Amino acid sequence: MLAQFLSAHLTGVSFDVCRLTMLLRRQETLLLSIALSFVAVAFTALAVAPAARLARWEAAAFPVGHTISVATWVAVAIAGHAVLSRRLPRRDPLLFPLVMFLSGWGLALIWRLAPAFGLRQTAWLVIGVAGMLGVAFAPGDLRWLRRYRYLWLVTALGLTALTLIAGVNPSGGGPTLWLGCCGVYFQPSEALKLLFVVYLAAYLAEKGAGAGVVTTPLLAPIILMWVFSIVLLISQRDLGTGSLIFAVFIALLYLATGQRRYLVIGGVLLIIGGLLGYALFDVVRLRVDSWIDPFADPSGRSFQIVQSLIATADGGLFGSGFGIGAPTVIPVVHSDFVFAAILEEWGLIGGLAALVLVAAIVLRGLRAAALARGNFRRLLAGGLAALVGLQSILIVGGVIKVLPLTGVTLPFLSYGGSSLLAHFILIGLLLKLSDDAQTD
Repeated sequence: MLAQFLSAHLTGVSFDVCRLTMLLRRQETLLLSIALSFVAVAFTALAVAPAARLARWEAAAFPVGHTISVATWVAVAIAGHAVLSRRLPRRDPLLFPLVMFLSGWGLALIWRLAPAFGLRQTAWLVIGVAGMLGVAFAPGDLRWLRRYRYLWLVTALGLTALTLIAGVNPSGGGPTLWLGCCGVYFQPSEALKLLFVVYLAAYLAEKGAGAGVVTTPLLAPIILMWVFSIVLLISQRDLGTGSLIFAVFIALLYLATGQRRYLVIGGVLLIIGGLLGYALFDVVRLRVDSWIDPFADPSGRSFQIVQSLIATADGGLFGSGFGIGAPTVIPVVHSDFVFAAILEEWGLIGGLAALVLVAAIVLRGLRAAALARGNFRRLLAGGLAALVGLQSILIVGGVIKVLPLTGVTLPFLSYGGSSLLAHFILIGLLLKLSDDAQTD
């Protein structure tokens, strides 16, 4: 009797698990199909845009590069879905479709704004998804991340410091924040941001902060992180990375302790750091002055932000149409100002849609944090979600003149191989954390 009872019970549990797995797989498949439909429509609109501008249907063009990008997107979406279904059967079914939707939109935007980089971004998409799947194949408990946190941190800091000696700029001018060889370039600061979240989550969990225990020594790391942000700003004139690292640290500290005083202390130190940067460095002073009064020098130092504001105004509610506007007037629009291009050609509705998709990723990350086992996993998921959210706030705020420009990328939408790879690895970690939580 006992054997029959146990057999029936375990069979029922196995059936429920299989049914849940199939349901999640169907949800993800449906969402990926919706994403594919959007990507196909976006590239079709891009192909017929010349005909719309010239009012001649024979002007429509379907470049081979577009076909390659769409086919590659479909291939990595299918491969990613298949591998994740096998390795992480209880993962969050929304995360992968969300990032594939955004990355497909990003591919279309790169082909529109900087066609020379279209195939390169396509190749980075393959590398990024491969990095995400690599995380899926890593040991399930993520203990290797926590155990070797100092190694990851020192490696990231070392590569970032190396840019001071051997750094290059692929564009030929401006800050030398990249390391490169044989035409392939990588920005170490993207890895630094990700690995800092890992380190801080491990540090705070070790100190007991994840359980809400607040100790006086926790104040020391705040000062150290503030100093580090200033040093990073001084050495590389990298306002975005310095501000983002410090903001993520304060967010993690708040998530770990629930103490609002850390938000206040962090805010005060961030303001002090900004004032020091304004007083000491021309690049900070330029960005702040352009933020306060961009029309003081609209054709010179404030040209980017002025053109961004004009593009935003021209877009209106529904936009001028994909491929119809003139966002390429904005310098570096495919990287720093891709949100301005969205607002001009997709309108306010398109801009809000992009923000909703990014916000959905952040919320799913916070959900993974709420369900995760142990302080380290909770803090890691929360920190990764904060990184995506705060980075998006910084760049979108700069584009619409709510904040000074920082030069960071808009996740999955801006051009940048290092950024795309780092964010796909981030998503891989969130998928793994969500799968671990459901396994229990």
